[in-house]
Amino acid sequence: MTVANPLPFLSRARRWLRQRQWRSFARRVIAASNTLKSESDADLSRRAERSREHVLAGRPLDELLIDSYALVRETARRACGMAHHPEQLFGGLVLFHGAVAEMQTGEGKTLTVLLPVFLHALTGRGCHVVTANEYLAERDADFASTVLERLGVTVGCVLHRMKPEQRRIAYARDITYSTAKEIGFDFLRDRLKQAAGTTPRTLPDRRGPEATAERDPVQRPFAYAVIDEADSVLIDDARTPFLIATATDVDEESLALYRWSARAVADLERGADFHWDTARRSARLTTLGTHRVLQQPQPSALASFDVRRIYRQIESALTARHGFQRDRDYVVANGEVVIVDESTGRVLDGRKWQDGLHQAIEAQESIEITAGTRSAAQITAQSLFPLYEQLSGLTGTAREARDEFRTTYGLPTVRIPTHRPSLRQGLRTRIFVTQEMKIAAIIEEIQEMQRIGRAVLVGTPSVGASEILSAFLERCGLEHRVLNCRNHAEEAQIVAEAGQPGRVTIATNMAGRGTDIRVHADVLRCGGLHIIATEMHSTPRIDRQLVGRTARQGEPGSYRFYLSLDDELLATIPAPRRDAWKRTARPNARGEISRRWLGRFRAAQHNLERRHRRQRRELRRREQEHAALCARTGFDPYIDAGNGS
Repeated sequence: MTVANPLPFLSRARRWLRQRQWRSFARRVIAASNTLKSESDADLSRRAERSREHVLAGRPLDELLIDSYALVRETARRACGMAHHPEQLFGGLVLFHGAVAEMQTGEGKTLTVLLPVFLHALTGRGCHVVTANEYLAERDADFASTVLERLGVTVGCVLHRMKPEQRRIAYARDITYSTAKEIGFDFLRDRLKQAAGTTPRTLPDRRGPEATAERDPVQRPFAYAVIDEADSVLIDDARTPFLIATATDVDEESLALYRWSARAVADLERGADFHWDTARRSARLTTLGTHRVLQQPQPSALASFDVRRIYRQIESALTARHGFQRDRDYVVANGEVVIVDESTGRVLDGRKWQDGLHQAIEAQESIEITAGTRSAAQITAQSLFPLYEQLSGLTGTAREARDEFRTTYGLPTVRIPTHRPSLRQGLRTRIFVTQEMKIAAIIEEIQEMQRIGRAVLVGTPSVGASEILSAFLERCGLEHRVLNCRNHAEEAQIVAEAGQPGRVTIATNMAGRGTDIRVHADVLRCGGLHIIATEMHSTPRIDRQLVGRTARQGEPGSYRFYLSLDDELLATIPAPRRDAWKRTARPNARGEISRRWLGRFRAAQHNLERRHRRQRRELRRREQEHAALCARTGFDPYIDAGNGS
């Protein structure tokens, strides 16, 4: 069984030649699909079964592209009234050949994915569709089963709440939808289970779906995967490894150390007592700071710790105080510190920071301190996804990450044309000195949009920012809904209603959500959905994701960015410099300043992106060095990954 050479039309051939090639392919698929309209559902099912027999007999998959894509197109038309248009067929061709397809929001990614996964499902080896969150995994799996099960293809979904046997059944299906987190953790749990039954500590190959014993894996060997929101999964989330940790004892001495450290750092001064590394988001005590810490009264319980351990926890407490912000980096829910994912705005249940940082934040928040952890197994996205024999992805914002896709994952990037010309209108960016002045201008624009009957989606970078803006709107008597990690259970309803006339929706991040926004006909007549971006995010890709929620599929729509010198993006700039900016800004009577200041925001965004790239490269380098060492010593690289706190 072979796959055609990856994307021959990605060579340096002229653009018109590539377009002629894929349009010819699309015409052939559509023509073949049209010939199937007269056949019964049973006839289509028999065609699918014959295709499966051909694949199992060794026929190359690329020889079945036209027929299989035509089958899926006709079946989708019957099942849900949606037949793939030429651009979606092009996207399916790109995914089949192992590349990242950049498809704009609203272009029908969910329908496009069905094309390559059906063809790969015929191999009987399984394929995975990785989504940005569990809501999308469950929704898209239901949609796929509606279409593909008519062709004899089974569809499963792996969710956090599932037990091992349920997971094993889902992974045994022809197509399995899940999140990167669940697939990564199941991979690590399988390694741990197998390691427990093998000596020496080297692992056999993972077994197939027939395995049912307690220690047998739930997953099959990785064959083919499509990554939805590929830049979020493969790039943004790649700075944090998937890690399974075991709890360590939390004794009275450790509790005393955590609480004392949180108090001890309260009066330490940046620059004099400690140096703050903005790039690494870490603190280092100076000689003066060390003396000040030693002079503070210490509880007797600390006598059991050496000086190095105490200093390390002091520096973790400094990092917690100066580098991590409540309602931006984490929230406190039900008496627990829960990490918030910057790129999606969702909580990361079960995740903890390492090296005593999580406990330092708990002590700072004066809540119950949980047990520390030590690493039992870990793997990064950079190591997990190359384990697939073939990988592909799709996202609306691949262009900025194309170099990293190629160098890290060997994935070329192809931009898919939109089905209809875009009518999206970008309005002039407005910049203000203070946050309060900016919010006043935002409220005026919201009121104007409501007056003319448009719907407004307001994007904020964090939970705290969304709640601050919500409080201002409440004072003005403006009815609105807030979508952040505190009320994600209402996500589907809030997003579904975001396109109604006069509706105002505040959202922390719209990655993976906008596909459900249906803009009311009355709103379209008034100009469509209006996006207000209250800040620039850490990467232009997240900004584009937000902007891409309006003017889909040729609909009208508009967007505007509002910025201020108090924005979170500029938090990496030293406070004295920002204060100097405010003194020299020369605002008008409404607090608005020249658009020439936009360059400073873009520079801050560029520096933050560059820092994150360095972090990913460093993480990848360390993991490669560790893997090389394990290869020489015979240890499993994912289990012997080092310890946390």
